[in-house]
Amino acid sequence: MGPHMKKDNSDTYTRRVIRGLFLLCLWVLWLLLPVSVCRAEGKVVRVGSFEDTFNFIDQNGVRRGYGYELMQKIAGYTGWTFEYVTCDWSNCFEKLENGEIDIMGDISYTDERAEKMLYSDMPMGEEKYILYADLEASGIRPSDLSTINGRHVGALLGSKTEMMLTAWEKKHGIETTHSNTPNFDEVNQKLAAHEIDCFVSLEQPFWKERGISRIDMIGKSDIYFVINKNRADIKKELDEGMRQLEEDDPFFLADLYKQYFSFDIKPVLTGEEQNWVNEHGAIRIGYLKDEPGISVKDPVTGKKGGVLYDYMEYADDCLGNQQLDFEPIEMESRAALREALQTGKIDMIFTVSNPNAGEEKGIAFTNTAWTYNLFAVTEKKPFEEMAANRVAILKDNLPVRRQIEYYYPQWTIIPCRSVEEARNKTVRGEADCFVTGARQAVKYTERNALYSIPLSRPLEISFGVKSGQPQLLAVLNKTLKAMPIGMLSSSFSMHENAKHKVTLEDYIKDNLLLFSASFLLVTLLILSIFILLLQKARKAERAARSAAGKAKDLNEKLQIAVEKAEGANRAKTNFLNNMSHDIRTPMNAILGYNRLMRKKLTDPQLIDYQRKIEQSGSLLLSIINHVLDMARIESGKSKLDENARMKKTIAVEHRSLICDGTKIREIFVNLISNAVKYTPRGGSVEVNVNELPCEREGFARIQTVVTDTGIGMSKEYLPTIYDSFSRERNTTMGKVAGTGLGMAIVKELVTMMGGTIEVKSELGEGTTFTVTLDHKIAETRHDDRKEIASRKAAAESLADLHILLAEDNDLNAEIAMTLLEEAGLKVDRAADGIQCVSRIEKEPAGTYALILMDIQMPNMDGYKATETIRQLPDPKKAAIPIIAMTANAFEEDRKMALAKDMNGYIAKPIDPAKMLAAIQDAIEK
Repeated sequence: MGPHMKKDNSDTYTRRVIRGLFLLCLWVLWLLLPVSVCRAEGKVVRVGSFEDTFNFIDQNGVRRGYGYELMQKIAGYTGWTFEYVTCDWSNCFEKLENGEIDIMGDISYTDERAEKMLYSDMPMGEEKYILYADLEASGIRPSDLSTINGRHVGALLGSKTEMMLTAWEKKHGIETTHSNTPNFDEVNQKLAAHEIDCFVSLEQPFWKERGISRIDMIGKSDIYFVINKNRADIKKELDEGMRQLEEDDPFFLADLYKQYFSFDIKPVLTGEEQNWVNEHGAIRIGYLKDEPGISVKDPVTGKKGGVLYDYMEYADDCLGNQQLDFEPIEMESRAALREALQTGKIDMIFTVSNPNAGEEKGIAFTNTAWTYNLFAVTEKKPFEEMAANRVAILKDNLPVRRQIEYYYPQWTIIPCRSVEEARNKTVRGEADCFVTGARQAVKYTERNALYSIPLSRPLEISFGVKSGQPQLLAVLNKTLKAMPIGMLSSSFSMHENAKHKVTLEDYIKDNLLLFSASFLLVTLLILSIFILLLQKARKAERAARSAAGKAKDLNEKLQIAVEKAEGANRAKTNFLNNMSHDIRTPMNAILGYNRLMRKKLTDPQLIDYQRKIEQSGSLLLSIINHVLDMARIESGKSKLDENARMKKTIAVEHRSLICDGTKIREIFVNLISNAVKYTPRGGSVEVNVNELPCEREGFARIQTVVTDTGIGMSKEYLPTIYDSFSRERNTTMGKVAGTGLGMAIVKELVTMMGGTIEVKSELGEGTTFTVTLDHKIAETRHDDRKEIASRKAAAESLADLHILLAEDNDLNAEIAMTLLEEAGLKVDRAADGIQCVSRIEKEPAGTYALILMDIQMPNMDGYKATETIRQLPDPKKAAIPIIAMTANAFEEDRKMALAKDMNGYIAKPIDPAKMLAAIQDAIEK
């Protein structure tokens, strides 16, 4: 038995050694495996580097470019590291073939090249070939391609670019002479020497900076990565990486293209929109009183803020060619806002959120101003958003209610008086959830062990205008387009959260343990103090008897102190009220005499000094306004600048035409607004107006071309574009608002005017509309004479007008009288309200056509004087027009003047043009 046992032990030992060696080998292989994998992931790939927009080194020595960033993105999937090999078009393909380069990008496909190199399965992007020209120097008009006939065009001869150019010219019936331009330097040299009139180049943003304009896209082609014929491993990894990138981020290439090949300009108003703004004046914004986040009031200073005021501050000068004025008007309810909009008391509602409700009320919506995320707060986990849930919401929260009714028709709404009631119904199981904003959702989630689930449909906030006001709608949309992305969303979030104040109840709930301990400690402290006070009570009683005799004297001193404190407080309150008047009065003299001095100066240097004094004085006045918290009156502001891409060109001979202006505006508002609506951010819209030869005597033929780089339309949809209620499916899926009536109206109007409209579009490439209309030529000289005669008649209507000036300040009186007399008026002066009333009483009715009334005057102020005049027994004297002319420049002062039955209001320092305009208005009324 012993020998058998020994043999078994020896076999067992041998097996253990062999197994140990085997495991050791596996362990070594396991250690080596990551090294080999790491080496594979760290494969060095040699990239052909030639200077263009796809791959370049900027002025700071940093490598950048479309192709560079794409390869860095792909390297995240392949694990490659790159070695850059410099080359150019004369040797890049040679270096690729002989193995000095493994891969390079920006190469179009040809059969010849495919025999010598490998192509990536997917294109890395596309090249767009654009025909460019200096329009000012060449006289070429993008809207009239016939102006290119007979020109010299620069292109790379014998290349695919020239073939595209030839095909494009054939398509448009154009004949040109081609000149070889192999690079940017050659283009610039030949343009400067006038050897070429226009040229073909890849789409490049820097041409705009050099004053070069785009005429048309002549073609495009896909571009690929090409790989050395012997590096199939690189091709395989590249193709896998590009497919994975496409799956993970399908818009990466489009965003990258916009980054390197697109550029924006500051949005500007069209001529029609500028005319509307100038004629209309301030845009009156109606808003709901104390709406959270929209309008908030500082409880200490009383100053108003909120997203409404942030919008007005930015929007007033965010456009490239027009200053905007806004007037906020507060209202108590949404019903009042809608009524005010329809009756013309306000121009827009700040804010609206449900397009369906807007259609019912005759309200047109602007583009989305910002979005407001809604949350479902619930006990359910998981919460199924699309199920038939019972939802509790505030019964007076109309926007949220309509949002739910519109996007969640399967939900049952349970109205509640408060968020707390909605929470209770959810906790008790009477509702499946309640819907609220982010702040409330966080609050109730933390306190009640509930879950907050963001809804997939945020509340889209817009501005509402009365239907049928395309100019106002376009102006507001352009202010929104000019604003930085997320600006109003951030503003709303900030102001909404700032409004929330922590209550005692909130504090106790959040700090229950600390509150209990503090309460116990305070109770013990109070008991200790009470015992101590009992011990001192008798001593205090004796002291009280002694002090009783002195109480009367003390009370008298306290009363005096209270009166002094109240007086100081009244003085502090009156300070700002008087400050405006006291500062603006000498400012009126400074600026007034400065304006008078300007008319007497002839020396250019003195005129320059005078202009600088006026600018500095105006700046000082602006600073004074700011210091006095006059946020409701214009003040100097510095704004951010956000560019957008919009361009127009006008090349017409006859600028005075007879046409139906309303219908013309309706045509182009529809076309341009559609172009903007269906063009994503970063795209471009171009409007080109040109006059064509017209065979009709006395008529001008105007052709307007509206071109965008937006989403375009399919060939199948184009034949139905002018049908009523017709919309491309991709626009409805993209949630672009619209009725589908715009183009039907445009077609009807163009046909009615005897014109033509043509459309060219390609899905994903953009759309071009061409409208051609004949208009009768107006008699320009006759119109000019009428306008001059009208202005002369308006000026003559004030000549020899006799007015009474009530002004106690001698300097202000001298300035006002000089300005008025220079305008041809006769002026008498009264030094205070009593003298003013006395003059009116003594002189016959009709002696004075109008009174300019200062407010703060000795003996009798302007308000009292006006009240006295209005009560005179002679009805003609009592009805004399009275204009307040005062340094009290707060909005309350203007309202007070009108409430006192005055006919107008002028703030000092006096603006002569505004003063004469106010007099003209008062006389005509």
